[in-house]
Amino acid sequence: MAAVENRDNGSNMGTKESFQVAMSPDKSPSPGPWDPANADANDMHRLGKVQEFHRNFGLWSALGFVSIYMATWEFVLVSLSVGFANGGFAGLFWCFITTVLCYGTIVASLAEMESMAPTSGGQYHWVSEFAPEKYQKVLSYASGWMSTLGWLASVASSTYVVTIQVESMINVYSPDWTFTSWQITLIMWAFTLITIIFNTYAASILPGLEIASLVGHLAGFVITLVPILVLAPKNSAREVFVDFQNNSGYSSVGAAYLLSQVTVIYCNLGSDSVVHISEEVSDASLTVPRCMFWSYIGNVLMGIVMLIAMLFCIGPLDAVLESDVPYLLLFNNTGSPALSLTLNIILFLLIYSGNVTALATCSREVWAFSRDKGLPFSKWLGHMNPRFSIPFNAVYATSVLVAVLCLIQLGSTLAFNIIVSLSVLGLLSTYMLSIGCVLLKRLRHEPLPHARWSLGRWGTVINAFALFYSAFIIVFCCFPTALPVGLGDANWSPLIWVAVGIFSFVFYVVYGKKTYTSPVEFVEGRKAAGVGLQSS
Repeated sequence: MAAVENRDNGSNMGTKESFQVAMSPDKSPSPGPWDPANADANDMHRLGKVQEFHRNFGLWSALGFVSIYMATWEFVLVSLSVGFANGGFAGLFWCFITTVLCYGTIVASLAEMESMAPTSGGQYHWVSEFAPEKYQKVLSYASGWMSTLGWLASVASSTYVVTIQVESMINVYSPDWTFTSWQITLIMWAFTLITIIFNTYAASILPGLEIASLVGHLAGFVITLVPILVLAPKNSAREVFVDFQNNSGYSSVGAAYLLSQVTVIYCNLGSDSVVHISEEVSDASLTVPRCMFWSYIGNVLMGIVMLIAMLFCIGPLDAVLESDVPYLLLFNNTGSPALSLTLNIILFLLIYSGNVTALATCSREVWAFSRDKGLPFSKWLGHMNPRFSIPFNAVYATSVLVAVLCLIQLGSTLAFNIIVSLSVLGLLSTYMLSIGCVLLKRLRHEPLPHARWSLGRWGTVINAFALFYSAFIIVFCCFPTALPVGLGDANWSPLIWVAVGIFSFVFYVVYGKKTYTSPVEFVEGRKAAGVGLQSS
């Protein structure tokens, strides 16, 4: 197989019939050797894609996009309740530290692959391009389905969070108020409808909104941190850093500790969200990986600081374990209901901003996968609105599927934990596949595409550990968060994950094997003679 740097100078006449709907003839001359001054055009030409989006995102708007999606310090406050039971304050702190160090190798590996192939398809494209030729099509197809599932669950989980935040704001002055399950579902649907508007008719303001969100993300951190540290009573350093406690029902504190990694990863998930707007970012092969890596570093540092503040100021562990919304205890410990409500509102606005980003991410992935005919109704899903240059249909379909996932909380008392596990399962399985493929190429000393953001000599070691850690976490995603387990509080995410896997396999055998166009079929130096540029 030809190396990536080779150019296909064959005629574009005689294009294969199976590609006619999915591609446009490549009438432009080859841009020649890779040129950093014209990086986006060179990258799109190498990847075999027509430029269909406007490149509206620059460095700061892209950084805001990924930073507010990750929202690590915000999710440290709202989503780490499992860790309190699975190790106490000290267990949660040290689990956070070890997890972010290990997970950083995954982020670095993904950033390098993004620099090699900056496309909205992300992981499923990378699997297609880097997998052994015999398995490129089936593995990339599986990766596309798992990526879609992971991002859908991610959108649903953050929608659930903002809904519970509404309840917590009411609880500041009315502690006994609770929403019923059906009310939670209706509110989640309402938030989803509002988010659709930001991703369709108001999509032109997204770059500006992301810059504003970045400012809010940084300012909100300071505004939240200072009054907590000044006004709230403090736990002892021993309780925070040394005192491990196991209230999970598992016999081993070690097992409980390892289970907490799932929610810690959820707090730091999303560095690759910006990957799926690669075709909307200027100088994507350098800007996007930089944003991925440095947003991770910045978010992790703020997350650690906020975690320490929370552990010192949240109050006794027993009260925390009994609370449905532990961060409300933290805000109430300031002694001012008005301040507690203000901090809740700030947190709500920032996490909802991340919801807008989450829907944009998921809809772009759905659109890209449909461009390759990987999903049912791909022609409809892959349609690009000509006026706005936004895939409206993908936004609508994504929102409907998110609304379906919202129904999980009607039947389970642990809906949030199930959706979190489902999101981590779906995305980590795609990380494992894509990183495993690029690692295999490194071990075989096969050529890789040019990367402006490269791991260099450390690539093999970092990829190997990232592959191991992805598989390791996938195992723990399948465990229940606490024992004993009944039908109402079981972890149903592995069942959903397997069911989607089975459905995608059946769909591939019946339909996808004939229609799915693996992205590598359009990559320069790998495509057949006469194949032009792909479009939706």
